[in-house]
Amino acid sequence: MVRDHLKSCHPRTLPQETTSSKQPQHRRTAWEHVQLARHPQRPHSIDYIERVFSDFQEIHGDRLFGDDPAIVCGYATFRGRPVMVIGQQKGRDTKQKLYRNFGMPKPEGYRKALRVMQMAARFSRPILTLLDTPGAYPGVQAEERGQAEAIARNLHAMAQLPVPLIATCIGEGGSGGALALGVGNRVLMFENSVYSVISPESCAAIVWRDAAQAEKAAEALKLTSDDLLGLGLIDEILPEPGEGAHSDYDVAAQTLGDVLDRHLGELAAMTAEQLIEDRYQKFRSMGNFFDGE
Repeated sequence: MVRDHLKSCHPRTLPQETTSSKQPQHRRTAWEHVQLARHPQRPHSIDYIERVFSDFQEIHGDRLFGDDPAIVCGYATFRGRPVMVIGQQKGRDTKQKLYRNFGMPKPEGYRKALRVMQMAARFSRPILTLLDTPGAYPGVQAEERGQAEAIARNLHAMAQLPVPLIATCIGEGGSGGALALGVGNRVLMFENSVYSVISPESCAAIVWRDAAQAEKAAEALKLTSDDLLGLGLIDEILPEPGEGAHSDYDVAAQTLGDVLDRHLGELAAMTAEQLIEDRYQKFRSMGNFFDGE
């Protein structure tokens, strides 16, 4: 079970919003999607783990350096199926944000996740990952311990896993920090989540030398779920309740569970070789453009 002292780091229930008096919503801008993806009350990985899975047993440590609380992973049961769950966790209040390093994993976090993925392959368990990070931690100590190598090793390993892997972006999907858990047979996104090679602020600082141009950068980055579905980079958009997933954790979790169940059912019919080939072809085709001739 999730440790008791972790359960206090996020609200278990939030007031539900009524929809009867709502005005029709305008089409949100990319920057509005970014703000919703970063909403302080948006459900995090542990919130979904508690609602979607049962019998969760957390695994700690990478057996090389230490444990990284920015990644929560372990055994679980999903609607009668034994699975492995790996999620990035930001933390809610200041104390928990510091404990979770604001959801920015270090090398030991990615190596812990790799350890769990290898266990999943050994015991033929599907892998379900929850992406929610502004990016991998860029500190000097993380670089000294091989941050880039840890991410690269995960990408290499995920390409060869003989079990189903479904990645879901539940908030921020930041650069290689998210992709290190995102090479899945299916890649899903909640409608107000974002997934991008760089944050809008960092992009603006590089391109316009002004981080205040983040809103402009967000539009250019094509980081919304609609953008990415249109580009063929994700497989499905998960609708959010009310004004966003933060308005009703239980409904958001039910949606996630139903979609995961459907995709797992489809992938269960595939052999190990077919799963690997499916994953390879999926990512190999990204970035290909044809002139129609």
